[in-house]
Amino acid sequence: MKRKLVLCMILAVFATATLVGAAESGDGAGVVNINTAGTEQLELLPRVGPALAGRIVDFREANGPFQTKGEIVAVKGIGERSFEMLEPYLVTDGATTLTEKVKASQSSGGKKSAD
Repeated sequence: MKRKLVLCMILAVFATATLVGAAESGDGAGVVNINTAGTEQLELLPRVGPALAGRIVDFREANGPFQTKGEIVAVKGIGERSFEMLEPYLVTDGATTLTEKVKASQSSGGKKSAD
């Protein structure tokens, strides 16, 4: 009986640590390839709506593929703070794996204090 209880407690701690780690790193959510995603896929990103998604696609079509994910700050409406929030979900190659809208939390991008 004690063994089962201890085993259950160990499993519970492990499961909680795994879920917390995935949530903090964004690993459980997926990514969006900013070079191939359409507007609907881009809209899954936090705080990206139809207008901003359209500007990302228009920018990509006018300037060619993004070489780095940091280049997305050249798109009107995406600054450094927005990039910090988006960065964990962006890739420039590979498949888009994000399937659900990422909700922006108040703490997202709040890693740095306002100076």
